[in-house]
Amino acid sequence: MPDRDVTPLTPEERAARAASFGSAASQYARYRQGPPAAAVEWLLPDRVTTAVDLGAGTGALARLLVDRADEVIAVEPDDRMRAPLAESLPGVRALAGRGESMPLPDASADAVVASSSWHWMDPLPTLHEVGRVLVPGGTLGAVWSGPDPESPLMAQARDLLGGGVTTGLDDEERLGLDAALNDGSALVHALEIPPGIPFDEPEQTVVTWDVALNADELVGLLGTFSWVILMEDGARERVFEAARRLLRDALGVEGDVTVDAGYRAEVWRARRR
Repeated sequence: MPDRDVTPLTPEERAARAASFGSAASQYARYRQGPPAAAVEWLLPDRVTTAVDLGAGTGALARLLVDRADEVIAVEPDDRMRAPLAESLPGVRALAGRGESMPLPDASADAVVASSSWHWMDPLPTLHEVGRVLVPGGTLGAVWSGPDPESPLMAQARDLLGGGVTTGLDDEERLGLDAALNDGSALVHALEIPPGIPFDEPEQTVVTWDVALNADELVGLLGTFSWVILMEDGARERVFEAARRLLRDALGVEGDVTVDAGYRAEVWRARRR
């Protein structure tokens, strides 16, 4: 996804955003689209023995990995996110851990894949840790998936932000709505391997697809972005109201009416030497 021209996050802001998702775990599990099957098939064209879902969240990627690996291990630091994963995927081993410190033996995994989570990790120690856990020739994958900022729906919504639909919102609330519409990220969506790290040059592909969503689902999705999660309750509700007005008045989306929301996945892989 394209980077936004925004001020980089401070370490404190980054930590707060990374830790925010657990408070919205049920909404995250319900409204966040995971990566498409085509992305996982590209990452792992052949079935593997053991795959690790790193920063697994509520398990959207793990659900796909179970068809590509004999054993799937989910590593997730937030107990609140890991709980719905463990409940819905009893065949997946769910462990508390971080990219920088995984509770796994050396050379124990054929693949380690992070779905929309790599940017929350400290890349250099995480690369070393992934290299420790992977077998030689194993695959490191990183996927960023979400609403496509260049899709017709998102472009139209951005064009409408300057209109009356945002009347009553203050600057922070407008920023929250704008950030979510533009992926809400001041972070790089790329797998970068510095010199001296034992991985081959990363490869990349892009997968796009459409999902039919109604107003409740679109507003629910909006509430899973960290910019919005961290707002005060009143500000968040005003953002939701503004989003519903935009959907209803400008796009005609309300009730059971759906609109095709374009999604995009940036998919990266690198082989461990």
